Amino acid sequence: MKKTAASGKGATSGKGAGTAPRTWKQRGLSVLKWGTVVGLVMALLAGGAFFYLYQAVEIPDPNEDFETQTSLIFYADGETELGSFARQDRTIISYDEMPESIKDAVVAAENQTFWTDSGIDVRGILRAAVNNAAGNDTQGASTITQQYVKVLYLSQEQSYSRKLKEAILALKLQRQISKTELLANYLNTIYYGRGAYGVEAAAQAYFDKPAKKLDLRESAVLATVINNPTRFDPANGRDAKEALKGRYEYVLDSMAELGSISAEERDKALKRLPTFPEIEAESAYGGQRGHMLTLVRNELLRLGYSEDQIDGGGLRVTTTLSEEAMTAAQEAVVEARPEGFGDKQLHVGTASVEVGTGRLLGFYAGQDYLDSQINWAVSGGMVGSTMKPVTLAAAMKEGFSLNDTFAGTSPYVFPDGLEVTNPSGPYPARVNAIAAMEDSINTAFVDMSEALGGPEKIHKMALELGIPPTERDQRYPGIPATSRDLMPDDTLFTLGRARISPINMANTYATIANGGRRAEVHVIEKVELADGTVDYEFDEEAERVLDEDIAADVSYAMQQTVANGSGQTVLPLGRPAAGKTGTATNSDDDVSSAWFVGYTPQVATAVMYVRGDGDDQLDTWLPSYFGSGFPAQTWLALMTRMMEGVEVEDFPDPVFVDGDAPEGYEPTTAPPSPTRRPSPTRAPQPTESAEPTEEPTESAEPTQEPTDGGPCEGLLCPSDSSEPSPSGGPTQSSSPSPSGNPGGGASSSAQPESRREDVP
Repeated sequence: MKKTAASGKGATSGKGAGTAPRTWKQRGLSVLKWGTVVGLVMALLAGGAFFYLYQAVEIPDPNEDFETQTSLIFYADGETELGSFARQDRTIISYDEMPESIKDAVVAAENQTFWTDSGIDVRGILRAAVNNAAGNDTQGASTITQQYVKVLYLSQEQSYSRKLKEAILALKLQRQISKTELLANYLNTIYYGRGAYGVEAAAQAYFDKPAKKLDLRESAVLATVINNPTRFDPANGRDAKEALKGRYEYVLDSMAELGSISAEERDKALKRLPTFPEIEAESAYGGQRGHMLTLVRNELLRLGYSEDQIDGGGLRVTTTLSEEAMTAAQEAVVEARPEGFGDKQLHVGTASVEVGTGRLLGFYAGQDYLDSQINWAVSGGMVGSTMKPVTLAAAMKEGFSLNDTFAGTSPYVFPDGLEVTNPSGPYPARVNAIAAMEDSINTAFVDMSEALGGPEKIHKMALELGIPPTERDQRYPGIPATSRDLMPDDTLFTLGRARISPINMANTYATIANGGRRAEVHVIEKVELADGTVDYEFDEEAERVLDEDIAADVSYAMQQTVANGSGQTVLPLGRPAAGKTGTATNSDDDVSSAWFVGYTPQVATAVMYVRGDGDDQLDTWLPSYFGSGFPAQTWLALMTRMMEGVEVEDFPDPVFVDGDAPEGYEPTTAPPSPTRRPSPTRAPQPTESAEPTEEPTESAEPTQEPTDGGPCEGLLCPSDSSEPSPSGGPTQSSSPSPSGNPGGGASSSAQPESRREDVP
């Protein structure tokens, strides 16, 4: 019998004995089975991870810039836009204010399944992932919801983590707000190019119209540029316009496919692009606009609004500024200033304030804001003899009258040896207050100051009338809120060595014109919040700071200055006017500023001429450097424009109040000789003076020719022309004020060591 060990061995040790070998098909099925298991496990893990992330990821706070709204600034009419403040140029409008054409066009261009999808495009995400993994250009493939999430909550980073977070947030947001709210938010948020965020700003930037007036073609263009604002903006050249046409056609075709428009509407719109109007490329801060906006911003800050509210709060600010008054100021300066003297060296500052309300109607800052941010209507300069009406008001409050007389003889010597001279003259030993104002007689006003016991009462009167102190004080507001060198112990305070803004000087004179009631000068009338709520409205009442009769008398003295004295240049205005000239000198005794400040019963205007840093020499540099020259001519040109069509009003009659003069002062009411000075035998020469003399210009002829000592027949005379002059002598001259001292001014043989100060 054969042994079976071999067969047994084979039975126990043979490989695959008794089993058919596995085929490739079987092996493939096995791999597929295990792959399916692994895939299911991975899907479960991914689903679990996504569920975890969905629960863990909170909707973050929005990116601040994309929630801001443009704050709009308007002229006084509340409708004409002056400018705006914005971090992003955006005006939010409601869904109902958006035309259907822009809604349909954006859906067709950016997300055709918007109304039915869950807020994400899974196929788009996978397609972008494959493309990015292959090393090609990064892609987004975002829905409208995802785009909105990205700009509002995330960043522009191209990464898988950001994309995943975007998808999760889109799903979450989709469940919190409606589709219409999502679309409205998107249209109000997305960037359209040309600095415009949101459809309202875009409609203005591309078509110069509000969004609600967009037609189909215009809507299709705005839907097109969202994809790539630079590439598709027709303003960027021929290539950009051709690229725009291609995508424009795609948008219209998509709208027709979705049924948003008919085939006929599509075909008609495809014939041409819409018309793109020429929108003036004007800098937001060019010209005087930057100075206006700076004034508005500063006042908003003073009122308590934050920078964030101003730049992104969607405020609607109505100012006091009149477009006509701003234009009048600029045209007047250009018309009146000497030829060949532009803004780079010669600086002209003007300001016009409404009498009784304190509204700043208009101003001229000097140069284009883009060339220099110094606003000379705010910075100001030494005011010279325009301070003398303040001195007269203080004197009359203490008991003096227009009849009282003061030193006319030059020099006036103080106990400490300081001398003040009249560069022109000679004058009588005593001159009354009217004659002193007409001819701006320095010795009379320093005598008046000394009769008050020094400058302290004049300083107080300046604060009361509208000139702010050197340190901020809420009792005495102004623009700006402080003055420079307004020192209460300055012996020559009355001669105007303080540096004050034209805005505050105009408001000070407006107080006198308003019968002694001071209104707070301001540039903001009303502030509304983004929802239309009125948050602030100016309602400060004018405050009584000077007796009405005294104000009438001070005003009368300045009316006589216009009728007979240094202000005759402005007589061609042809209506009641009061005013005062002024010039001042720097530490080198060079004339450094020239002024004319005056008013009608309705408007007060100040005009200032300075040079360089505000202290540079005007005399020998300008052909005329007196207040009655270019400043008065500028005032006349400006007020002629301002008062056109305004009803002519009269000033109240003078009262000639007479109180008890301070103890120790013995006024002379009947001077030994006429208060009118004789004509000088020669033209005056410049002297060491805080304000030099000046000659009337050819335009300074009076409109009437009263005879010497005869009855007054002028427009600005008292109602009773038979009343004698308060001084016992005539207050009218038989001819224009002779060359000598029409500008008036401070003349002193002792000047401070240095009056120069850099203007900010």
